Amino acid sequence: MSLVVAAALAAALVVVDRQGPFDPAGGLCSASAPDEIQPDPRKAMFYPPEDPARWAGWREALQRWREKARAAIGYDDALYRRADLSWARSNFTCAFVMLWDETWWDWRKGRFTPEAFLEDGRVRFGGYDSVVLWHAYPRIGFDQRNQFDFYRDMPGGLAGLRKLSQDLHSRGVKVFIDYNPWDVGTRREERDDLSVLAELVRAIEADGIFLDTLAHGSTDFRRLLDAARPGVVLESELPLPVESIRDHHLSWAQFGDEIREDGPVGVLRNKWLEPRHMQHFIRRWNTDHTAELHAAWLNGAGMLVWENVFGQLRIWSPRDQAILRAMAPIQRRFADHFSGGHWTPLVPTRVENVCASQWESGGVRLWTLANRADRDVAGGLLEVPHHPGDQYYDLIDGWPLVPQIQNGKAVLSATIRARGVGAILAGPPEKLGDDLRVFLDRQGALPADFNPATSTPSEKVREVQRTKPYTQATLPPGMIAVPGGRFKMQVRFTPRECGQYQTPLQRPVEFRPYAIDEVPVTNAQFARFLREAQYKPKHPENFLKHWAGHPEGALPPAEKADHPVVYVDLDDARAYAAWAGKRLPTEEEWQYAAGGPEGLDYPWGNRFDPARCNHGQLGNATTPVRAFPDGRSPLGLYDVCGNTWQWTESERSDGRTWFCVIKGGSFFKAKGSNWYTDGGPQPTQLAAKFLLMWPGLDRCSTIGFRCVVDMTSAD
Repeated sequence: MSLVVAAALAAALVVVDRQGPFDPAGGLCSASAPDEIQPDPRKAMFYPPEDPARWAGWREALQRWREKARAAIGYDDALYRRADLSWARSNFTCAFVMLWDETWWDWRKGRFTPEAFLEDGRVRFGGYDSVVLWHAYPRIGFDQRNQFDFYRDMPGGLAGLRKLSQDLHSRGVKVFIDYNPWDVGTRREERDDLSVLAELVRAIEADGIFLDTLAHGSTDFRRLLDAARPGVVLESELPLPVESIRDHHLSWAQFGDEIREDGPVGVLRNKWLEPRHMQHFIRRWNTDHTAELHAAWLNGAGMLVWENVFGQLRIWSPRDQAILRAMAPIQRRFADHFSGGHWTPLVPTRVENVCASQWESGGVRLWTLANRADRDVAGGLLEVPHHPGDQYYDLIDGWPLVPQIQNGKAVLSATIRARGVGAILAGPPEKLGDDLRVFLDRQGALPADFNPATSTPSEKVREVQRTKPYTQATLPPGMIAVPGGRFKMQVRFTPRECGQYQTPLQRPVEFRPYAIDEVPVTNAQFARFLREAQYKPKHPENFLKHWAGHPEGALPPAEKADHPVVYVDLDDARAYAAWAGKRLPTEEEWQYAAGGPEGLDYPWGNRFDPARCNHGQLGNATTPVRAFPDGRSPLGLYDVCGNTWQWTESERSDGRTWFCVIKGGSFFKAKGSNWYTDGGPQPTQLAAKFLLMWPGLDRCSTIGFRCVVDMTSAD
């Protein structure tokens, strides 16, 4: 935006309060006369004065603000008039989907299950209009793959995702893909990000791009997207500037303390400026979503349903589910009211703590109400002008209303549950639609469980399959015996949104005697396993990718024979271990062997020494497993810091997220963003929560493994 336009916008939008100081918490200038009440354009929501008697003047000020703001930015609504983009205005309920979520991806059967996910959404939330297919974070950074590679390496590749999109489209659900602008430290593409995104949109047949961490996208987006595929929209995560509303059809409404729990509900700035602009309310970490639901309901806006937050569960309460389940069908049926009708915010109600908006279109009036109190309200809620011939209906409970008519006014009575919502419809029968009776019956049959309690499922840990007991005499060569005992385990965890697993970070550990490989399994050892066991993975994608190009196919490059094997997933590692009569170490066994009885931070001591491990100083590649003899652990293990991460037998699932713990760090560290996962060599105590999905994605250039066996207590 030019400096001239910016100055004009500021002059049009900012009004100095002549009677008192600006109140940033209220989002409006306090003044004594109605014509001096002005919205603060720096706020994403406009809140009214405390005195309801001044709300009429406040609504007039909102009208003036909209006219001045549109004039200041030279607002052009051409993109909102395009038929191929019009779907966005009625895209009320969006599901934020982790592509690895176990309700979306059945890893046991190796297939996406959108039908089960959508049915669950229909039953609990009233259905979804769109989904965001989230792909990379918080996995990105474990290896060199960039955000686009994560889509390419999904089951079936881009063709598989296109089939998934087509399935969703056949069910009336739109598809967003995600863009992470902060991804600058992984493998680089030969073209710019926007060109790659346009290609992905075309390949996947996506309908929109979610702009992670962005307030708006580049102006080049529109041109590239129009060339790639008709009807593709942009949705920003951060508050969208008013000058970008013209070419961003959607945006998130996650304004923190701007979403108030009680009192009057504010008006969305961007929705008020352009009623066809869709905003999705979201406070991802909250366990009570009633404040967002109220704000969405009274603003004609949408909701983002997000229960699996990058690997942490935030399950919606039955009450929040019931509210959205009642709202969603009304929003869809009366979408024209919310995007193209006449909106009157904060109309007067007859009950304290009940707020309402009025929506009028085609001679039909609709009132959306929100009960801000923690108690049920009942009786006369609204007093409105009565139009002769109008019929009245409670759209939440699904029955007709018989108003009290007096002096041209109709008193409308209904019941709204504590923290719940209400909806009342008024209009002549010929304009209400022939299907209204069926619609009301469906609404009245919806379950209405108003229990506000939430719960988090517990994690289930895979049971360790013990090996036959070995003695010192029968121990396989190259293994180091570790006597059983106890130690106080300290676990470090980098706080990030995927969360820690449900295990104390300090805990006493008791373990039986075991022996552990002196070095990680090498390429040469794994080649012998393939030859003798004739192992072939069920899903070959990216299996031993670093061996590609060898003339004999099943052999590693000669110069990599004594490097740790990589591009193997958890099951590949388990298959090798079983063939060798071994198993993978538990997290506790691995850590004790790496840090010794003293629990050292690093195998060699408590200070990092870059000369004792592979931290990428020789190039972004692995090194021989015995390349750093000075980096051995107190028990004599090589390569427990840097070179490659290592699988452990620590598989867990909470029913939505399937993951395991990997240890040790690797040679690779993605730079340029704090959103990347832990990179480079890591302390022995660090536990990295590695989200599992399927072999093609789980096989990395930076993850190998070593094995253990169980020993008899006599040793």
